[in-house]
Amino acid sequence: MSTGTARRTILLVAHPRRQEAADVAKSVVERLRAAGIDVLVQRDEAAAVNLSNQLGVTLVDGPNPAEGCELVCVLGGDGTILRGAEVSRGSGAPLLGVNLGHVGFLAEAEREDIGATVEHIVARSYTVEERMTLEVNAQVNGDPVYSSWALNEVTVEKANRERMLEVVAEIDGRPLTTWGCDGVVVATPTGSTAYAFSAGGPVVWPAVEAVLLVPISAHALFARPLVLGPDSHLALEVVPDTLGTGALWCDGRRAVDLPPGARVEVVRSETPVRLARLTTSPFTDRLVAKFDLSIHGWRGKARLEDAARAGQATATATATATAPTRD
Repeated sequence: MSTGTARRTILLVAHPRRQEAADVAKSVVERLRAAGIDVLVQRDEAAAVNLSNQLGVTLVDGPNPAEGCELVCVLGGDGTILRGAEVSRGSGAPLLGVNLGHVGFLAEAEREDIGATVEHIVARSYTVEERMTLEVNAQVNGDPVYSSWALNEVTVEKANRERMLEVVAEIDGRPLTTWGCDGVVVATPTGSTAYAFSAGGPVVWPAVEAVLLVPISAHALFARPLVLGPDSHLALEVVPDTLGTGALWCDGRRAVDLPPGARVEVVRSETPVRLARLTTSPFTDRLVAKFDLSIHGWRGKARLEDAARAGQATATATATATAPTRD
């Protein structure tokens, strides 16, 4: 009977078309290998980031590459992190994103923090929070045609630029209104800073359990974003006699065409996405950093405490530097 302990394994997902991602991926593999941690990479992705023959890398196949892993580490922007969410969701392994893109709202660390990030992974120094996801089903004439899920948002959009899309919104089995629009976004709090934000929706703190309904460029007096309860049942129907056709998108990654008369139902999913958190800093700080918000003039209690600590540290450093030395 074996008495050895099981090897620790991390699934690595990296942007396939960025040299920087390949360079960072190699560095991460080398650091984790030195710490005795095995790195798994999906076979079809390994060649794109030059990891096929890298020491410390095990190539994996199959639909559940994250199964049995303690963490999924993603190197890239929000699009790559959403791809990582596809393989981590339902596996039990939390997702840790390192931002190599622009805004990177889903990322927990930045590219310049990669050394410290690996140290956190090695020490298992992170917490895990769960983010709600959406379950979506599409029907045409009552027949199921598509089923998927989304971490950020589900959108019903017009497929033809020259044609407006007519969509009826239904909430909890009752009709709300018909919009002639470019589309409708159904978003989670996580997705409130993504497509829904661009369409004029509110920013919702991740701890709030809610579903957002945001029409896009709607020709209607009542076209305000709506914040609904997490257990609301939403449906969007493409008006049967509309001249335009639609498309259903999940997280901007998975899509299906919607003919006139199609019905899309969206509910909260029972399977969340688990995110690894390296710090306990509040969501407010992330908003300020990602959107480069001005906080000039803020004089809150925390600012005064930070200033006092900074002053004390400066005084200590000055005293140390000027202290007499003994020959």
